[in-house]
Amino acid sequence: MRTRPLATYALVAINVAVYAICVAQARTGDFYGFVDSSVFNYSTLTPGDIADHEYWRLLTSGFLHLSPIHIGVNMISLYILGTMLEPILGTGRFLLIYLISLFGGSAAVAIFAGDNTATAGASGAIYGLMGAMLVIVLKLKAPAGQVIAIIAINLLLSITVPGISLVGHVGGLVFGALATALALYIPDLVIGRQTPTVPLRKRATGTAWAALVVALVVAVALGIAAPALR
Repeated sequence: MRTRPLATYALVAINVAVYAICVAQARTGDFYGFVDSSVFNYSTLTPGDIADHEYWRLLTSGFLHLSPIHIGVNMISLYILGTMLEPILGTGRFLLIYLISLFGGSAAVAIFAGDNTATAGASGAIYGLMGAMLVIVLKLKAPAGQVIAIIAINLLLSITVPGISLVGHVGGLVFGALATALALYIPDLVIGRQTPTVPLRKRATGTAWAALVVALVVAVALGIAAPALR
């Protein structure tokens, strides 16, 4: 039975709800107006925040948006990618890959961004889903040109458009692709040329899940350790 993209719907709903709360608190929908929003102020991410041990921002910054256009573009992208990927990966793996991508993007910001560079948005996680799509296409041995072109165009925009976090996007992309590769290729490596019995398949699946959990821990740990790595 085809998996319904419930996690995708939930993620979109959470992002929209958080944005609505920020707008209600600040009574406006632009970046500078959000200074009056306590949710926004306590959720954005700068490397200095991590140096001050405010580690929750590694997660919460991925659910903030600066304007109607910002959240609109991100949520449309999340919906399109999520409704394609979640039925393929299954809800559990999809959600874990999303979180790995989010924390990977945040870790990249915490390590490589300027000291006072404030970052907010789901883009890091969404780039991770682009990386996931590329790995799936390659695994299926399908033509990857369109996916590569989409990623390249988005990275070019990240470079040329002011105010966009290139390091956050690249971090999310790398961690999303890596996590998806672990999820899809580890079972093949565990089974190898052996007869794929039920116990062996369960062990292969369990090993892949364990690898994803390790990837999540690594992404979070890199973010926490960012001040020492800068």
